[in-house]
Amino acid sequence: MTEPATLLACPRCNGMNRVPVARLGDQPKCGHCGSALFIGQPTDLSQQSFSAHGRRADLPLLVDFWAPWCGPCKMMAPALAEAATQLEPLCRVGKVNTEEAQGLAAEFGIRSIPTLIVFRHGRELARQSGAMPTHAIVQFVQQTLSNR
Repeated sequence: MTEPATLLACPRCNGMNRVPVARLGDQPKCGHCGSALFIGQPTDLSQQSFSAHGRRADLPLLVDFWAPWCGPCKMMAPALAEAATQLEPLCRVGKVNTEEAQGLAAEFGIRSIPTLIVFRHGRELARQSGAMPTHAIVQFVQQTLSNR
């Protein structure tokens, strides 16, 4: 009998890795580049890397859609970074710069920033707009995932 495994994208090289579920908390490393699969901080996502993390990987993905000129986005950045340390390995945390990845912003109908969206296998599970403190981000993700 094989042990259940999950498919994870590497935050550094975007290579896909199959990791036993029981070993997710054991600081797994990428089989392609050797980097840690969980880095305790948000991963910058492009159109290509979103496909690996948000569509192909099994792990849920929390994405912050933001822009460099956005004051509330800058204010929320430390809270999102802290939330990443609390949410891994339950969920990957990523950031999409809407100025650089306009296609993703258009695809998901981003009208205001910051906007947080929880995805699983490319499907949107929940969305929340506006800056949030760390505890609210963590609660938003945990509540979303417990309802699915």
